[in-house]
Amino acid sequence: MLRKTAHWILLWGLFFLICFGLGYPSLNRYDPRLVPGLSDSNEYYELVGGNPQAATGHFRYRVLIPYLAKPFYWLAKGQVGTWNPVFFGFLVANAMFTATSACMLVFLGYTAVGDYAVALLGAMLYLVNFNVPNTFLGAGAVDSGESCLMLATTWAMATARWSLLPFLGVVGALAKETFVPFSIVFCMTWLVMLTRQEGYRLSQLASVIVMGVAGLTTVTVLQSTISGHIIWPWDIALAENSNVSFSSMLDEPTMVHSFIYVFGWLLPLGAWHLMRLPQPWVVASLAASLTAFALGVWVGSLGGVPRAIFNVAGPLLALSAASLLMKIKILDSR
Repeated sequence: MLRKTAHWILLWGLFFLICFGLGYPSLNRYDPRLVPGLSDSNEYYELVGGNPQAATGHFRYRVLIPYLAKPFYWLAKGQVGTWNPVFFGFLVANAMFTATSACMLVFLGYTAVGDYAVALLGAMLYLVNFNVPNTFLGAGAVDSGESCLMLATTWAMATARWSLLPFLGVVGALAKETFVPFSIVFCMTWLVMLTRQEGYRLSQLASVIVMGVAGLTTVTVLQSTISGHIIWPWDIALAENSNVSFSSMLDEPTMVHSFIYVFGWLLPLGAWHLMRLPQPWVVASLAASLTAFALGVWVGSLGGVPRAIFNVAGPLLALSAASLLMKIKILDSR
């Protein structure tokens, strides 16, 4: 047991250092707030180093990563030379979540395919995907929290730790409000697949329902507290609705660019071996990805959809791609 714990600590530390290196440019080589397409960074920056009330819209409610970054910002302020202390705080917080995601992917990968090399390669492919160094680690954003908590939800479902789901619903809602619909659809779809294989259990359904209620309650309380008046979940949904036509959304250049950057190699390689992975995970990821697309249509912008889909399905595709690449290696060695 001690050796196993030491192994995971070593692996997490390695992944953390890799993540810190991937996100290093944000410390003093460029300012994410000045980069076109990274306007979110301005809002999250205010939550850490500026006036939190200056943050606008839904950005001000995504508090998990910014408030975890605050202590590291306070420690770094005036102590890190030319490094931006706010982005240092963000990088440490995001590296912690991303390293945890990589460790969980190794565990899930080994459990799914029984090959440590495939699991480790899957985690590495996940870390070098465009989205991780450029969004999770190098943009002062909060997506690492949502991605990590989706993986934690996958781990809880895969290991039958149903009692953890309500807790994950609360923490995920603090990370990003979109985690709530993603996780509800993900868990309900997984449960349907599991019911077909093993039969129906009321306790499992109850855990998923409580998770959804906990997430929605957290979003309601958080947004109402910060705004100073009651905001119900349906108020949030109606406020985000847009009258933009679907055809005009398809003309967004950022959607095409984002999709190519994130899935240009991940989807072709990852699609091949999906049938070799646990089907509840595969189908649940597909359902959550469709939910991400539907939310993009609802808010009138598809530019952020590839990033959201990566948060729910990227780890699975990375693991599937690793399985394919290791299969090719084995065939070539014969």
